[in-house]
Amino acid sequence: MPGRHRPLQRTGLIVTAAAVAVVVVAGGAWAGYQQWSDSGCAATVQLDVAAAPEIAPAVRSAAEAWSRAEGTCARVTVNAADPAGVAAAVGGEHGVNLAGVGTGARSDASGIDAWIPDSGTWLVRISSEAPGFRPAVLGSIALSPAVLAVPEASAAALSGPARTPKMADLVKKLDSFKPGLVEPSRDATGLAGLLTMAGATDSAALRVGVMRALAAHSSTLRKDLLLKVGDSVGLALLSEADVIAHNARTPGNRLAALYPSPATAALDYPFAIMPGVDPEKAAAATKLRGALGGITAGLAQAGLRGPDGTTGPGFPAPQAAPARIAPPPAPAAAALTPLLGSWTAITQPGRMLAVFDVSGSMKAKVPTAGGLTRAEVTQRTAQQGLALLDGRWSVGNWTFSTNMVGTRPWKENVPISSVATSLPELRAGISRITPKDDGDTGLFDTALAAYAAVKKGWKPGVSNSVVIYTDGANDNPGGLKIEELVARMTELRDPAKPVRMIIIGMGTAIDRNELNAIVKAAGSGGVFVATDPAKIGEIFLEAIASRRGA
Repeated sequence: MPGRHRPLQRTGLIVTAAAVAVVVVAGGAWAGYQQWSDSGCAATVQLDVAAAPEIAPAVRSAAEAWSRAEGTCARVTVNAADPAGVAAAVGGEHGVNLAGVGTGARSDASGIDAWIPDSGTWLVRISSEAPGFRPAVLGSIALSPAVLAVPEASAAALSGPARTPKMADLVKKLDSFKPGLVEPSRDATGLAGLLTMAGATDSAALRVGVMRALAAHSSTLRKDLLLKVGDSVGLALLSEADVIAHNARTPGNRLAALYPSPATAALDYPFAIMPGVDPEKAAAATKLRGALGGITAGLAQAGLRGPDGTTGPGFPAPQAAPARIAPPPAPAAAALTPLLGSWTAITQPGRMLAVFDVSGSMKAKVPTAGGLTRAEVTQRTAQQGLALLDGRWSVGNWTFSTNMVGTRPWKENVPISSVATSLPELRAGISRITPKDDGDTGLFDTALAAYAAVKKGWKPGVSNSVVIYTDGANDNPGGLKIEELVARMTELRDPAKPVRMIIIGMGTAIDRNELNAIVKAAGSGGVFVATDPAKIGEIFLEAIASRRGA
């Protein structure tokens, strides 16, 4: 059929950050039909659009009017689609198990030509996991700022009459307000709230405290969180549209919207044309995008602002709502990924064996880290990572080089132990990350032994993982060759007891092909490289947040 495409053969199309696919239909239908007219149309273009449920009616109405206009030559279907479901389907199509949403059936990702999620953060997250995936993003069509939802009776005490609390002050006493948010890895509203809070913290310790306070009252679904406000939750991080919709449904239990100062996050409803869409469809989608510039009234009915942050006629503004909110800058993957990594480490239980390279090259100075050695930078990263983990985690510590115990290249400093009961020992173990004079890199034997150790003690219901830090290629005369390692690790692998193999490479002396071969043999995990060793803290958080290949 002319104009159709095969989604599994999509390739990169145009610009910006990424995403695709599509999903559960929740009440959409074709929005209109226009036969080719005498203006030169020879066939009908079918355009399929997936839109976040709250904006889908406004998009459908505008698409219907546009498709009926003379010379449009297009039929448009607008389906209401849960953004998390779309992201899961895209992940399944591209081998990415996006944290918080899992994977969706590939069949669910077929036929979508344009996607309007509630937030561009979905596009950023998917593109960072599947870097070859690039849709054309044609700007935002609506805006809903992140707000603090509180019972009306509490609003004045929290923020004063202006209802614009200063976040730098609020975060320091946040725990006393029983704050809550929706799980940020699967809901863009929760992620916007997390960005709002994290942006107001000025220290790592405060950020960890804020996340733990939020995690204590987090919910999987927005409607569940809304029901808790005023009861077990005193303050919820939601969108302005959420508050408007709640107040319309439950006028006897109204919530106030407090507008954080500074305003750092919002839902921005980007219009993205999917990669691989043929030129006719792409041209039609681009014209449809232009037609969506006039849906102000439809947005107001949905409790949404225009993309410039202004309110349209009939907008049911919460009390003291600003007439305009400047759209905040879109967050980049460099900000999102570490934040989600910290959240994952804080909120999800895990079992991890951390394995540190102590070969002689780890004595090298890192100019971008104030002259610390690679080993010292690694120690600092390990201490910061350990500070994120609570008593639901179990962690072990190995170091490796060559001839660490006889001819064995690795040494156990602390067995995998509960953080709740063994924190002093785990902290002390980090001090043993000290380079060995003239030590080489027994990576292959160590990787196999670490994988076998974690698999032997495998626990259900938690993430079982090996995290290896290394700055060089394998160099261990008499040890395993890469082919032997791959064969033996593949034989050990048990799909019923998955062990994630995460390898964090530092510097430029690593052999990425060998590291990728190890991860592939393990069955899940990923290779993450910090060419600047000073960045391994950020890389660790990226690795924790990622579900690449998992």
